[in-house]
Amino acid sequence: MNPAARALGAEFFGTAALLSVVVGSGIMAERLSPNNVGVSLLANALASGFGLYVLITMLGPVSRAHFNPVVTLAAVLNGEFPATRALGYMAVQWLGAVVGVWLAHLMFDLPILQTSSHPRQGVGQWVSEVVATAGLLVTIGGFTRHANAQVAAAVGAYIAAAYWFTASTSFANPAVTTARALTDTFAGIRPGDAPAFIASQLVGMVVGLTVIRLLFGKTLVEPLAR
Repeated sequence: MNPAARALGAEFFGTAALLSVVVGSGIMAERLSPNNVGVSLLANALASGFGLYVLITMLGPVSRAHFNPVVTLAAVLNGEFPATRALGYMAVQWLGAVVGVWLAHLMFDLPILQTSSHPRQGVGQWVSEVVATAGLLVTIGGFTRHANAQVAAAVGAYIAAAYWFTASTSFANPAVTTARALTDTFAGIRPGDAPAFIASQLVGMVVGLTVIRLLFGKTLVEPLAR
């Protein structure tokens, strides 16, 4: 398999695995602690953070481990990733995210095809997605510049923390948002609420890129390819 095809495969596999972790751990947490949302959220956050650490460490050398259309688009806008490859990356990220949700349903004996009834709307939620997405990009930008070997740990830790300090529980990813609209479980979001989340994430991308350029210069994902 040539390197470009291998990279697309890594992005598909990584995003699918990420959504299986996010949705699957949410289902398990809710089943084991049905009357304690705090414990369920803690379990969901820790599993997501640990999963990201494993996936980024494993697949970063293959595809740069974006797993997120916002990261891919930000890298293109920052001049660090070819636009000709971006559409392929984003396509497999969205496809992988949906497959990952379906896989989680299959593992927990749930109907594979679902839509969420979990409401997530309001100014606080939207601002949270701006903050969560901007913070994710700044974390990547700072660590690739100053501590590249720790990028995977930093992103995993940031997402686990952002589950708690944002009102939206930090989706920070349009592919994740779309896929989570297809699960009526702990991690879900109503389909009608997803577009505002995605719009907020794009605003967060602009904010994050602005901060990166002010603080670090044009550094986002490029060192991961070295």
